[in-house]
Amino acid sequence: MRTLLLSLMMLMMAPAVLAGDARVYMLRLDNEIGSTTWHNTRQALEEAGKEKPDLLLVHINTYGGSVVHADSIRTALMRAPWPVAAFVDNNAASAGALIALACDTVVMRAGATMGAATVVNGTDGAAMPDKYQSYMRGIMRSTAEQHGRRPDGEWRRNPAIAEAMVDPKVSVKGLIDSTRVLTLTTDEAIRWGYADDKAESISQMLGQLGIKDYTITEYNPTWSDRLIGFLTNPAVQAVLIMVIVGGIYMELHTQGMGFPSAAAITAAVLYFLPIYMTGIASTWIILVFATGLILLCLEIFVVPGFGVTGISGIVCVSGAIILGLIENASYTVTSADTSTVWSSIGIFMAGVLLAIILIWYLTSKHGPAWVRKHTDLTTELRSADGFIGVDMQPASLLGHHGTAVTDMRPAGKVEVDGKRHDAVSTGCFIYAGTRVRIVRYENAQIYVEPEN
Repeated sequence: MRTLLLSLMMLMMAPAVLAGDARVYMLRLDNEIGSTTWHNTRQALEEAGKEKPDLLLVHINTYGGSVVHADSIRTALMRAPWPVAAFVDNNAASAGALIALACDTVVMRAGATMGAATVVNGTDGAAMPDKYQSYMRGIMRSTAEQHGRRPDGEWRRNPAIAEAMVDPKVSVKGLIDSTRVLTLTTDEAIRWGYADDKAESISQMLGQLGIKDYTITEYNPTWSDRLIGFLTNPAVQAVLIMVIVGGIYMELHTQGMGFPSAAAITAAVLYFLPIYMTGIASTWIILVFATGLILLCLEIFVVPGFGVTGISGIVCVSGAIILGLIENASYTVTSADTSTVWSSIGIFMAGVLLAIILIWYLTSKHGPAWVRKHTDLTTELRSADGFIGVDMQPASLLGHHGTAVTDMRPAGKVEVDGKRHDAVSTGCFIYAGTRVRIVRYENAQIYVEPEN
């Protein structure tokens, strides 16, 4: 069974088919949907733009992944200027179902499945609260609706079926009741309009689309693409922020430049380089971060105490990191909004919290001894090295009364509680036998004045 959409797509491709050689560009989404697959999709679409293909072919075999990145891929495929066809090779589960639904044409291998798009957490796979499910239902429904209606007025992709893939409370008459989440088999997907045909291979699929002579160009990610995708993962970014913040803090509490500063600089390079290389982060954000580091260095090595320079450095470093997250998130979801800003701040705060926990552990009695050795004040002032201790016991005599044992001109001796002490008059001459009061202790010396 073929939908009208498939026929229209074949008509769009007819000139290339008649010319004898159709250009097909293929993108494989065969792993977990996340920052790496989204980066690969962006790169593939850029390369496809140079190739100007007659068909963009998406090979799907995934159990799902991040909703945010799946939504970005969905949006990019719907905005692609070429016909987009999906070949579901066994699995289009969860986020994979959303991506397949975004394609103009879907062909599934016999025995494949599509659906089970309920949003779950990454810890134990439990379903998230209805707030998240509602958003996913909306995305699925909207994606189904963008395929439009057939001439008889019926939806080409029934939105209720898309919702049933997310919410077990949604029922579709003749297909599923309201007790379970929907997953379609290949034959069910064809029967209900969610797939246009089935095929055992890509060549068979292209033949069914009327493409006999073709050239396939496949996007092959490089190691740098995989690295960039890994480093722009929100969880990895939070860890890098932890190392940056923790490294700067530890450097402020150690002598000279050492491992903490090296770790912070390395983490900063790994944080900013991928988003700068891909054109996500603006140059001025990098300059703000560098300015912050310079201000912190001035605070450590030049400016005494802690003041405007240190605070300005912290503000610049924190601001640059958050702005980098916002620009990366904006590029991911194709447009910036309030939720993007808050999610970026959330990632930053998660990194700061991790840094606090790490610092507490490393500097506590539970942490490694070598860390405490470099952060604790362990210098010993020994008399053999010329350091002289000062007896602070006389300071406890402040406010006490005594008697001048000798004339004080102005120095002399006084007796307090049966003990004699060297003392200095605060200014006036004091005769021996005069009652005095101790009024000050300064520079290891007590000062007295006559009682009134």
